Amino acid sequence: MSRLGIVIPCYNEEAVFQESAKQLTDVIKDLIHKGKIDQNSFLLFVNDGSKDATWSLISREFEQNEYVYGLNLAGNVGHQNALMAGLLTAKDIADMCISIDADLQDDVSVIENMVDRFQEGCDIVYGVRSARKTDTFFKRTTAQGFYKVMKMMGVKSIYNHADYRLMSRRALEQLSHYKERNLFLRGIVPLIGYKTDCVYYERKERFAGESKYPLKKMVGFAFDGITSFSTKPMMMILAMGLFMVLISILAGIYAIRSYILGHVVGGWTSLILSLWFIGGLILFSLGLIGQYIGKIYIEVKERPRYNIEAFLQHEKEINEGEKEIR
Repeated sequence: MSRLGIVIPCYNEEAVFQESAKQLTDVIKDLIHKGKIDQNSFLLFVNDGSKDATWSLISREFEQNEYVYGLNLAGNVGHQNALMAGLLTAKDIADMCISIDADLQDDVSVIENMVDRFQEGCDIVYGVRSARKTDTFFKRTTAQGFYKVMKMMGVKSIYNHADYRLMSRRALEQLSHYKERNLFLRGIVPLIGYKTDCVYYERKERFAGESKYPLKKMVGFAFDGITSFSTKPMMMILAMGLFMVLISILAGIYAIRSYILGHVVGGWTSLILSLWFIGGLILFSLGLIGQYIGKIYIEVKERPRYNIEAFLQHEKEINEGEKEIR
């Protein structure tokens, strides 16, 4: 029987934690009752340096709920790093792991379908939104635009898929070999290969609390995804540079012709506009190149992505090679 670990990153989720733990515990119990997963399956809540009572609630639930484990990170490291910490911790004590956010927007009822796909031989099962009815027009339009831009840039990604997915231990072992600090798991996981499948669901409204991804963070996340997996923006800069060289040659020919014909009246407006345009293009190009250099700077430091402060794990038939950290 395969052991399932459900990894739930949490940042200031005290408003939704109790309901999230209840619903996911019910899913675990139901799957155990149906004989689809091992009775030692668990929920791993990862506290990403929350400023509220999230870790206290996780610790209390750990004492009362035999299926709840807790991982406390020493500071806020961001959603992707917190998720990675949970997955790499759980991979040594589970045969398969499912990642899901604590806000209960992802439909927990399709977890059974994911497990069924795993039993059929799939190493990775993506949870994909069938529609975006709960999104505002702005969020729906920008999200769809993001996926189209990613595809145009040559980045492998699953359309309408976030971080709701199942991964086998074998797939997680391969994931652990990706050492980059600028994590974008939606782009990394498709690179692993192995047999994959998708399950579809309708995303719900957030159960409680506030979204942890305002517009500023979403834009930054999208930009990180593009610059971490594609060098096409650099090629676009080169293309713009060549285009400007062509324009300057044509402008030079026009200027020489005007000089020969005696039409040399200065054009203040065209000069100023040209300077502003070229100056803006140069600054934009330097900024984009700087983003790539900045990422190289961060990568070469090889600093740890996260530090674990505490790991709460129940003593349940610990297999050989497993370690319990208190």
